[in-house]
Amino acid sequence: MASKSSTSFDFQAFQERLKSQFMDLDPRDPSAWPSVPRYGLFVFATLLVITVLWFSWLSGSQDALQFEQDKEVQLRADYKIKLAKAVNLDVLKKQREQVQQYVTQLEKQLPSKAEMDALLSDINQAGLGRSLQFDLFRPGQVAVKEYYAELPIALRVNGHYHDIGAFASDIANLSRIVTLNNLSITPRADGSLSLESTAKTFRYLDADEVMAQRAASAPKKK
Repeated sequence: MASKSSTSFDFQAFQERLKSQFMDLDPRDPSAWPSVPRYGLFVFATLLVITVLWFSWLSGSQDALQFEQDKEVQLRADYKIKLAKAVNLDVLKKQREQVQQYVTQLEKQLPSKAEMDALLSDINQAGLGRSLQFDLFRPGQVAVKEYYAELPIALRVNGHYHDIGAFASDIANLSRIVTLNNLSITPRADGSLSLESTAKTFRYLDADEVMAQRAASAPKKK
């Protein structure tokens, strides 16, 4: 029967052999190291690379997660806005119809190009109907805006105070929009008054004029 000492593991001798493999290692040539330190270095390097890659991946994932969280907050805000619009859609449609009707009413107060001569005649007749004398009635240069055109008219009329006031009231009550600007009233030697003003009337642009105006105001491509 074999003795117990011959079959037992000699841990101290193993420890000495293991320790001896780490003695006098050349750091410039790891390939010449004994197997235990050489494989130990390989395992350490592998774990180091895995650790660096792991934390690098976690850093990129954290940035991606933060981006998606910010995107979620923005999408929630957009959803709330769109939900509020969807809930009030019928009300908004009615408001839109009311605005369109109001705009249509305003457009009807603007003469077309063909109606401008008739409007100028109405202004002249308003003065003659109040027994006013025209010293000046001179249409100026038309100023074309984006959706309408503005025509200034230099006016100078003579007459009595109440007739001039009635003339201004008649201008305000015309079916088309006419405004009196830069009013100046001065007395005359015969006791009457002289009213000098710039009347402005407006007309809407037809489809061709609107397209031409948009094309003129559009930025030119280099």
